[in-house]
Amino acid sequence: MMRQWSTIIILLPYIAGAVAAAELGVKDTQFTLNGKPKFLLGISFYGALGAPQESIKQDLDDIESCGFNWIRVWATWGDGITAVDKKGEPQQPYWDKLKWLVAECDRRGLLVDVTLSRGLSGALELFEAHQRAVEALVTHLKPYRNWYLDLANERNVRDARFVDFKELQSLRDTVKRLDTKRLVTASQGSDISRDELHEYLLTVRVDFVCPHRPRDPDSPRQTQVKSRQYLSWMKDIGRVVPVHYQEPFRRGYHPQQWEPSAEAFLTDLKQAITGGAAGWCFHNGDQKNGTGGNPHRSFDMRKKRLFEQLDDQERKFLQEMRKEIVDD
Repeated sequence: MMRQWSTIIILLPYIAGAVAAAELGVKDTQFTLNGKPKFLLGISFYGALGAPQESIKQDLDDIESCGFNWIRVWATWGDGITAVDKKGEPQQPYWDKLKWLVAECDRRGLLVDVTLSRGLSGALELFEAHQRAVEALVTHLKPYRNWYLDLANERNVRDARFVDFKELQSLRDTVKRLDTKRLVTASQGSDISRDELHEYLLTVRVDFVCPHRPRDPDSPRQTQVKSRQYLSWMKDIGRVVPVHYQEPFRRGYHPQQWEPSAEAFLTDLKQAITGGAAGWCFHNGDQKNGTGGNPHRSFDMRKKRLFEQLDDQERKFLQEMRKEIVDD
């Protein structure tokens, strides 16, 4: 491995390994796991609630073996795979599947991003339902300290996903009233402007920010500079929190325009680390130019588990990531 990366790895909080009964926290610009600094290295696992339990266990084995320490799961996924109904009330069998998954991850020392979305998934069309869903999740999953809540995926997009800052503030206050230590964010479907960052930090008071960076060939080489810009703006604003890349680019999104290579994923991850970000996700999803969207990867794991659906470039990235980041 190149000399400069040896220095980075020395500074990078320990990634691999698992400790049971995990407790996620934040301190300044970093996440903590059981009180110690931890870079969150994760993988999209969106439609997990629709997958067979044994398939999930096999995928979790592979996830751990790769060195990942967190997964992103949606409580309001499509095709009826949602843990809450349109009124925000628990819906079976997916409600119990979510509770089982969080408990199974806790047993393994894995962290979980539990994501809600307004509108597009067919659930949480109104604010009142959104609030009931938040209350149900925080109340029933309170014993587990290994998960955080994304209140609203890409809340800034002006379609059914849109949730304004005042609504987010109310939802965040509901979480903290029920569980003062539960970590909360709300993801943004783009880079975050300085004015938006001010609102996230001082109006909503999220525990960390989750910008979903652009999906184009230039994006991987911009992540370091963008991360440092966020941290600099935070200092000026007067409140500093972690920067968490929970949904970067992926393969299959716009394959005719850009199909990211293994090197692009690795570059983006390295840039996140050197820029001072606190977490990064290996995002994956359906193939827009594939027959019926195949492979669906984490978007549909009902028939095939995630690791059976990854392509050659994704598998190459996992090999390089383990060699250069996890095992070094």
